[in-house]
Amino acid sequence: MLFPLRDHNPTLRTPVVTIGLIVVNVLVFFHELSYGSDIGLFLARWGATPYELTHFVDLVGRVPGTPILHVPGPSFLPITAVTSMFLHGGWLHLIFNMLFLWIFGNNVEDQLGRLRFLVFYLGCGLAGAAMHIAVTPDSLVPTVGASGAISGTLGAYMLLFPRARVTSVLFLGFFVTLVQIPAVLLISLWMSIQVLAGLAGLTVAANEGGIAHWAHIGGFAAGWVGVRVFFAGRLEDVRWRSRWRQMRGRYDDPWF
Repeated sequence: MLFPLRDHNPTLRTPVVTIGLIVVNVLVFFHELSYGSDIGLFLARWGATPYELTHFVDLVGRVPGTPILHVPGPSFLPITAVTSMFLHGGWLHLIFNMLFLWIFGNNVEDQLGRLRFLVFYLGCGLAGAAMHIAVTPDSLVPTVGASGAISGTLGAYMLLFPRARVTSVLFLGFFVTLVQIPAVLLISLWMSIQVLAGLAGLTVAANEGGIAHWAHIGGFAAGWVGVRVFFAGRLEDVRWRSRWRQMRGRYDDPWF
C-alpha cells in the first residue's frame, strides 16, 4: 500500500484556489459537526442521493430497505450534486481528501490558472457524481465527498507531470518506509484499484453504501479529457517546463 505525503514539483504562483477550497471544506465539516447527533440529517439533506436525482423526487422519512432517515432537501434538488462535494463523512475522509488536494491541486492550478482550475475542479466533481448516479441510479444512500473533483485533479496531474516524484509511505505488512516514485506510477496504481473495486462493487446492493468508486472513475476521466482538450498540442511543452523547475529546485529541497 502506498500513501502520498508530498510531491517535488515547485509552483510559480500561490495556489489561492486550492487553499480556498481546503478552507471551505474544513469550515463546512466543522459546521457538520455542530449538528451533533443530527449530522446524518444534514448529510441526507445536502448529499446527492442518486434515486432522488434520477426519479425527480424528494424522499422524506425512512424508505424500506435502508436505515437512512431522509429529510426534505433543497427546493432545487440538482444543486445537491454541487453541495455534496463539500461534505465529508468523517475526519479521515476529510483529511485524506484535503491532503490529496493540496499535494496535487496546487500544480494543476498553477498550469490552468485560478479561474479555470475552479471551473475544472467543479466540473470534475459533477462528472464524478454523474458517473456514480448512472451506475447506481436507484441508490437511496446520499453521496458526499470531494473525491470526484480530486480524482479529476489526479487525472490532470498524471498527464501534466507524469515524472514528478512523489514521496510516499510504503506499507508492506509491518514494514513501513518512505519511497519516491513517479506520479504516473502512483496515480496509475491508485486508479487501477478504483476500477477493480468499482467493477467488484457492481455485485453489491446499491443501498449498502461504502466508497463511491465510480465517482472517482468519472472524475478522473473528466480530468484526463479536460487537460487533453485544454492543452491540445502543448502538453509536452508543459511537461518539459515542469521538469526544468523540478531540477532547479532539487538542490534546495532537503527531502531529495
